[in-house]
Amino acid sequence: MTKLLTNKVALITGAAGAIGYGICEVLLENGATVVATDLAGEKLDGFANDLDVLAPGQSIGLPMDVTNPAAVGAALDQVYAKYNRLDIVVHNAGIAYVSKIVDMDVERFQLLEKVNVDGTLIVLKEAGRRMIDRGAGGDIVIMSTKNVPSPSAGFGAYSATKAACHQLGRIASLEFAPHDIRVNMVAPDAVFAEGKYKSGLWDLVGQDRMKARGQTEAELHEYYRNRNLLKASVTGRHVGNAVLYFVSRQSPTTGATIPVDGGLPDATPR
Repeated sequence: MTKLLTNKVALITGAAGAIGYGICEVLLENGATVVATDLAGEKLDGFANDLDVLAPGQSIGLPMDVTNPAAVGAALDQVYAKYNRLDIVVHNAGIAYVSKIVDMDVERFQLLEKVNVDGTLIVLKEAGRRMIDRGAGGDIVIMSTKNVPSPSAGFGAYSATKAACHQLGRIASLEFAPHDIRVNMVAPDAVFAEGKYKSGLWDLVGQDRMKARGQTEAELHEYYRNRNLLKASVTGRHVGNAVLYFVSRQSPTTGATIPVDGGLPDATPR
């Protein structure tokens, strides 16, 4: 039986973490060839090895810094040179910072702008231009967050920069639609781990949240599970399944957002 993504080539940014692993796993299972990108180093190398165990010969790791336009362009050109196509881009790269506004370090805020906002613009620009030039259509999925419609105190830098990231995705959906390039968003709540991969964001944020609430790590995970309507622990695979819905084109949809949060009334757009 032909799988949903047979013959499709997918590139994932910021792949070497919990959400990235879940996305790669689901795309590989559904027949895609996966290009996992992240900053160069042992983490990406180990991640690429683990993907090859999942689906031998079906993926590669490729170093890419989303804040560097030349590096992003060069990486995309390598993908086209190797596979002669690029059908799917999942933009997952992002960083966080915990601080109240009155205590905010402006340089740290600007670093989040560089990665979360500039990085999104660069990926959309470089991937979008190449997809348009080749005239073969494609799918782009932007990793948003429940913090866009429902921000948290002390999490302003992340919430604001991811809101800009989300809005760039919506604008791209308008501009790219005439070229049969769909741009959609997935907005998860807390994903702590997937397999052996922990979330880099929650490695940073978790300590602050545990301290503020006087909780252990296990109690923090339980808190996030119990606060949603379905009492669900959100996983990287859940996020991957939402990505799969969009990139397998199961409906004529662009400019849309799938929440992956177990049901959070405060995060319902209004």
